[in-house]
Amino acid sequence: MPETYLKFQSSPSGRHEGKKHIIIVGAGIMGVCTAYYLVTHPKFDPEKYHITIIESKRVASGASGKAGGLLALWAFPAQIVPLSFDLHQKLSDQYNGVEEWGYRRLTTVSLEGDLSHLDDEEDDEDEEEEDEASSSNNDGSSQVPSSRKSKTKLPQDLNWITSSLISNCSTLGGTDTTAQVHPYKFTTFILKKAVELSKGSIEFIIGKVNRVQFSLETGSATGVIYQPSSLNKSDYSPESQTLSGDQIVLTVGPWTSKILPDCPISGLRAHSITVSPFKDQSVSPYAIFTEFKTGAYSYISPEIYARQDEVYVCGEGDSAVDVPETTDDVEVVKSKCDELFRQVGKISPNLKRGHILKRQACYLPVLDVPSSSGPLIGETNVTNLFLASGHSCWGINNAPGTGKIMSELLLDGIVESADISALEPFLYFDASVLISDDEEDYDDDDDDEDDDNHAGDDEEEEDEDYYRDPTETSSETAPSDAEWSRDA
Repeated sequence: MPETYLKFQSSPSGRHEGKKHIIIVGAGIMGVCTAYYLVTHPKFDPEKYHITIIESKRVASGASGKAGGLLALWAFPAQIVPLSFDLHQKLSDQYNGVEEWGYRRLTTVSLEGDLSHLDDEEDDEDEEEEDEASSSNNDGSSQVPSSRKSKTKLPQDLNWITSSLISNCSTLGGTDTTAQVHPYKFTTFILKKAVELSKGSIEFIIGKVNRVQFSLETGSATGVIYQPSSLNKSDYSPESQTLSGDQIVLTVGPWTSKILPDCPISGLRAHSITVSPFKDQSVSPYAIFTEFKTGAYSYISPEIYARQDEVYVCGEGDSAVDVPETTDDVEVVKSKCDELFRQVGKISPNLKRGHILKRQACYLPVLDVPSSSGPLIGETNVTNLFLASGHSCWGINNAPGTGKIMSELLLDGIVESADISALEPFLYFDASVLISDDEEDYDDDDDDEDDDNHAGDDEEEEDEDYYRDPTETSSETAPSDAEWSRDA
């Protein structure tokens, strides 16, 4: 871990004892923003509160470090977008986000076109013709000769896209409603600031949370059970440790259902690349959604976001591979990344003659509920167990708003900044449907006794012992990891 302000350890220091202990599982953008807004809340007192962040791998190792970083007032859900968009601007103004994490306003357009007549050889020939006939601007970007321009006019400064291939261009948002950040830089900076402001009340544990611990008497969450690891090792200790807490916040994105099996959040894998433009030519600040015809019945829809010093390109999501155990286990298919580069190269000579900086993949946390697009924010039906996940493609956009909402909920017990009544987790799943190790062990003993004393019993009796009433309060959950959301 290169960040010197982070000091991960395998076991808790004990500094939480005697204080109200808030455990945040996951050091992605949701967990980080929750920690930041907690320590900046008027009621937060480092002498009375302690925050432990448990992370299985690294800060922003999932979608929080591999997202596009698009921010938009026209995103969803409407309940938190205005709040979060405004907080992004305020954070940038306060901490010089332009320099620190690439914050800037930009224009978003939708482009449609037809690439079906192009093959790689024709594309190369067209590129050579453009080299011979084009004139260069002061910034070195090329312009397509007027004889090849289409009837559809692109914005004048969007000169790194081949206009002759575009049949329709529409504006989705201007600088008043659209902005961007570099997600990894934003997440790590805000975490660093949270640590500074916490006055020693934040500590980090490196470990993989497998279960939430519950009280069988009260039914409330009382802590987490995790497998310790270390920054120098890729494996986890076979011996689990228990960390007690007063409030447990799960910000693990697509890994949520590995801890809460009944939670309807799944993962959608998305591949992306970052590209260095040709000869480091500057590209104007645009976020571009596309739909290009590539055959009689085939289309591609890469999304292209110009950053200050690179261009981010992502493809459509796929569910071909289930969410793995940790972010380190996410499979990056090189051919998918190379295909993205080939696709954008057809519509932008500048990018085609550039080179790939990173090939990557991450999982977006998607809420599998027909009546809602998510996210789930708030307390579950288990007391002291909170959830902030399922933000789909707008995680980066909605992270500051989510963090502020969680801070109010945890410290005030009520949310004033936004109306989250339609986003509360207990509306969509039962977090109490859990089976504890103790109960399993007890049942195993019963099974052995039944085998000895009732060897002749039929299968129906054995089934009665195996199935439990899902309304019974249990004590723990199932395997997990940490990491959260990517932005469109």
